[in-house]
Amino acid sequence: MPKETKKTADPAKPAGPPMLSVGELAKRAGVAVSTLHFYEAEGLIGSTRTRANHRRYPRGMLRRGAIIKVAQKAGIPLKEIAEALDALPEGKPTAADWRVMASRWRESLNERIGRLTRLRDQMSDCIGCGCLSISVCPLRNPGDRLAAEGPGPRILDPAEED
Repeated sequence: MPKETKKTADPAKPAGPPMLSVGELAKRAGVAVSTLHFYEAEGLIGSTRTRANHRRYPRGMLRRGAIIKVAQKAGIPLKEIAEALDALPEGKPTAADWRVMASRWRESLNERIGRLTRLRDQMSDCIGCGCLSISVCPLRNPGDRLAAEGPGPRILDPAEED
């Protein structure tokens, strides 16, 4: 009969729930390792360090990573994402906590959808033409008369103010 060897805990691995390496989290979240480092530097996600100074992420960072990625695709600025994530309670947020966070973005997203819809509808004639010279073109600005109103897209995005 083979002699049993006693298994000891690996001192490089923290005790407690399973943690993810930066590579594992990047693969699961569908982002580059450098993106995770950026998110961490911005305070959007957090990690602990092993004795070998390797990052280890709690599994809950997968959800935060997914929220960040989806919010960015929806056009929500990182500052707003960070504010929403900061408002979550420490530990494991509940489904109700996530709903509250999402409801904070509802108005902002509805405004963005409205602007994009107006932009799409205003540009439909112009996109087909491509010359920007037709009289109905929303981009037409003879003599640059809109320069007096300030920089940026004055016609296409009137909601944007200085």
